[in-house]
Amino acid sequence: MSEVKIAAELRTEFGKGAARKIRREHKVPAVLYGHGTDTKHLTLPGHELLLALRTPNVLIRLQGDGINEIALPKGVQRDPIKGFLEHVDLLLVKRGEKVTVEIPVTVTGDVIGGAILDQQLVTVSVEAEATHIPTGVEVDVDGKDVGYALHAGELALPSGTTLAGDPEALVLHVIGAPTAELPEEGEAAEAGEGEAAAAEAAE
Repeated sequence: MSEVKIAAELRTEFGKGAARKIRREHKVPAVLYGHGTDTKHLTLPGHELLLALRTPNVLIRLQGDGINEIALPKGVQRDPIKGFLEHVDLLLVKRGEKVTVEIPVTVTGDVIGGAILDQQLVTVSVEAEATHIPTGVEVDVDGKDVGYALHAGELALPSGTTLAGDPEALVLHVIGAPTAELPEEGEAAEAGEGEAAAAEAAE
């Protein structure tokens, strides 16, 4: 996974008023923490950060104000109405370090005609090297028939990546298409008699 370089400024003013001022300048307040270091309060450029966060588990290279660190987004707060970034938590990471992240499960192919694919998990939790986090895991269901099931422990994860969640968790399975239940012969007859009686009463 490539790194995205973003200019960082150390922040010395705190509180809601200071945060609003930062946002008016189209910037985003952030904190950087991890490895037992003191938490750093930062200001980051809003547009560049927004573009970077479009990539899941993006690695951000923070540079400026004596800072030259790699970080992984761990918490993103957005305005619930307008959607702009309000605050970001960044976890300090080092090369060679293992981190636990969620990666997407992408399905390709088509199941047998008439069957239905039921995907239970759209992401799985994995452990990977901080600077080599996979973009996701792909599952091919082409030609799979009713009864096929895939559990988390059976996923073909990229090299160097291990499952961090429950290996027995159901990722997806193929089920039969639901069929409408037809009334029993006796029930149909009774229903017909009831409708006839109702029609006579109406007359």
